[in-house]
Amino acid sequence: MLEIRLNFKLCDKDLPPDSEEARICAYECTFCINCVENVLMNVCSNCGGGFEKRPIRPAIANRAGVSLEHQPASSKRVHTKYSEQEIRAFRLRLNQLTRCRRDRAI
Repeated sequence: MLEIRLNFKLCDKDLPPDSEEARICAYECTFCINCVENVLMNVCSNCGGGFEKRPIRPAIANRAGVSLEHQPASSKRVHTKYSEQEIRAFRLRLNQLTRCRRDRAI
């Protein structure tokens, strides 16, 4: 089950459980759409993967025991340990690796 995070990992903006702005990677790193598009350039600063829209957990149980009421959002704030400069360098390095792999495949 997804951990519904309390905040965005980079900008630390509050994150309501029903936010349409939330984007997650395969490891559930949670960032806002603005940070994903304008800072991270769709590259997770932790794993190097891309992002998808985070699903919204139903507020009320449509089936017994399955809802935010039963599995609430996290109450713990999570922050990235990387600076924007480190994130930029990581993203650029991954872009170069991707280009090299593409060139070798041709």
